[in-house]
Amino acid sequence: MATVAINPLLIALPKGRMAEQSLELLQRAGLSLPDDAGRKLIIPSMDGTLRYIMAKPTDVPTFIEYGAADIGVCGLETLRESGRNVYEPLLLPFGHCRLSLIGLADQPDTPLRYMSQPRVGTKYPRLTTSFFRERGVNAEIIALNGSIELAPLVGLADLIVDIIETGNTMRANGLTELRVIMHSQAVLIVNRAAYRLKADAIQQVITALRSVLITNASI
Repeated sequence: MATVAINPLLIALPKGRMAEQSLELLQRAGLSLPDDAGRKLIIPSMDGTLRYIMAKPTDVPTFIEYGAADIGVCGLETLRESGRNVYEPLLLPFGHCRLSLIGLADQPDTPLRYMSQPRVGTKYPRLTTSFFRERGVNAEIIALNGSIELAPLVGLADLIVDIIETGNTMRANGLTELRVIMHSQAVLIVNRAAYRLKADAIQQVITALRSVLITNASI
């Protein structure tokens, strides 16, 4: 019978592919994976030493900053967009993508495109605002969810800022990448208070993950 920890670490993972990749890495690091718990929102690990939350990706940094979870995994672009104050002890070897400025492929990329208050659709209003502000451009930022690629196609926005992995969807819709705003990948994040109060347990997780990453890098 598994021994249940008195105060097990709570790990927040983003639903979807990144959660699967996170669990694969955690398993290789020797951590116990979630038990099959049906529709439960908080899932204990099979040995009772951990508990897992499968959260909406954009919510993971919030869970961590406010202490609703001790450790989490999210995309670096999601963390920067959130502005949450957490520790970032490790970059993880998956979730690679880039946040880019995108426009219609049949319109040339000229400086004039950034000088007349462009309308920009995005799921990342914080990062997008910062990008244009640093360039002295008074862009109108339109916060969107869902298929951002639609915005320039229907005349809602002149440009969009979105995540690119393969670029296939972008190209299939007559769009082209104009500027890379930031490169991103998965990152391990830790609540600042938990980093002190649960130092031994958290350091064990970080050390185990770092050991796997070092081993992979040397192969």
